[in-house]
Amino acid sequence: MRISALACFAVTGLLAAGAWAFRPAPATVSAAAENAAYTPTYTKDGDLIPPTQYREWVYLTTGLDMSYNPKASSSDMSMFDNVFVNPEAYRVFQATGTWPDKTVMLLESRQAQSKGSINKSGHFQSGGVMGLEIHIKDESHFPGKWAFFDVASETKATLIPPAAPCYSCHAEHAAVDTTFVQFYPTLLPVAQKKGTLSASYQKENAAETTK
Repeated sequence: MRISALACFAVTGLLAAGAWAFRPAPATVSAAAENAAYTPTYTKDGDLIPPTQYREWVYLTTGLDMSYNPKASSSDMSMFDNVFVNPEAYRVFQATGTWPDKTVMLLESRQAQSKGSINKSGHFQSGGVMGLEIHIKDESHFPGKWAFFDVASETKATLIPPAAPCYSCHAEHAAVDTTFVQFYPTLLPVAQKKGTLSASYQKENAAETTK
């Protein structure tokens, strides 16, 4: 993914030209189901069955046209990237400043538009989902604890190979436990207070602030 708030997440050329096929399921689940902790489910082929109710999870942030590549090419397509996390993981982070096992983050990409209705300036998000990626912590399932998945449909998310640059980018630059908490304005103060910021991020951030 052009990496955005999640990291390797964002538009990396994985986006299709048109609106994406995946659609979040309607909000018709029971209260008990809404409060139940999310449990990752995998197919025999190693695919992840993506959560369809992610928009009922905790919203973390939105990035606009973010890129971690200093030579990123310009594009006529402007994109918003919205990040959500499962509620139980969010609550643990609030208490500890780090992510528990079975944390699931989703990055949803939507096209930015400027012409519509009464809008005269700025941008708003279009209706169609252009891409969706998942960052999941499952210590018993992945040697590196964390993995990235590209969602292909409502029932299938394929594993992004561990050799992909998103893994090393997160390991080298993430503020907390391979996640880009530095871009989550409500969580960065929590990590600072709990003392869970990574040494590599603190060093990198100090260097940036002295330029």
